[in-house]
Amino acid sequence: MKLPLSKYVWFDGKYVPTEKAQVPITTHAIHYGTSIFEGIRAYWNGKNLNVFRLDEHVKRFRRSGQFYNISLNFSDQEITDAVIGICKKNKMKKSCYIRPFYFVGDYGINLHVTEKAPTSVAIFTFPFGDLFNKNGITAGVVSWRKFSDMSTPPQAKMGGNYLNSIIATQEAKRNGFDEAILLDHNGNVSEAPGENIFIVREGQLITPSLASSALEGITRDAIIKIGKDLDLDVIERDITRSELTTSEEIFLTGTAAEITPIIKMDSKQIGNGRPGDITKKMMEEYSEIVMNKNDEYSHWLTEVY
Repeated sequence: MKLPLSKYVWFDGKYVPTEKAQVPITTHAIHYGTSIFEGIRAYWNGKNLNVFRLDEHVKRFRRSGQFYNISLNFSDQEITDAVIGICKKNKMKKSCYIRPFYFVGDYGINLHVTEKAPTSVAIFTFPFGDLFNKNGITAGVVSWRKFSDMSTPPQAKMGGNYLNSIIATQEAKRNGFDEAILLDHNGNVSEAPGENIFIVREGQLITPSLASSALEGITRDAIIKIGKDLDLDVIERDITRSELTTSEEIFLTGTAAEITPIIKMDSKQIGNGRPGDITKKMMEEYSEIVMNKNDEYSHWLTEVY
């Protein structure tokens, strides 16, 4: 899928034309997946472009590399300024997706990566709407399991980790589903390839705990906080596979996916086959927040202009 990339990218501290942002074929990350990334959304509300939870994204950006001793050689403030700056440089005045990433550069074939390994940082952006159909999607549990802390840190947003997501997505698509659901090494529900998962049972909002190898998603965290503020019973616990098809509602959360209802799981209709009441409430609340129409959550937004 070719992206409608902005004219300029931020590359190692400078704004350069997209076509000039190039790396050698000996870049370590190309060979071994030693790259770290974030996905960030910014929303245009007709008055300003607001970046959603920028501070949290920047903190996780650095933390992910620390799992592997990969250095981010710019301060959090420099990265924050660069995210805002790339939107300004490209005169972005529509809702967009922002992708910051850093990676081990020309380091040969050495697997002993240390803090001294050369790294580069790049940030690009492009206009972005809905990733999935907001009226609901289908999903199916795949045979591939989500990796765990027994093999590699699930809380690191590393490029190499997402091969697990790619192979799960491929299986789901072959089986005729819009999205995959992965189980953890114990056979409990973990997450989707690029999203966290929530179910609703008897009015309770339930999501897998981090022990299930689920990513500590920033949108996941937002929904937990919003749910508690709405006096919902929000629970983090193991979810068995069988609970998916007996749930009253299911939805996914993620920066790209936002709040996406699942209306059919493993070919079985969920609820009445339409987004449920709690799911719709979460979608409405989230939309109000990112469009800066809810003062209680305005601290989650960073203005660009």
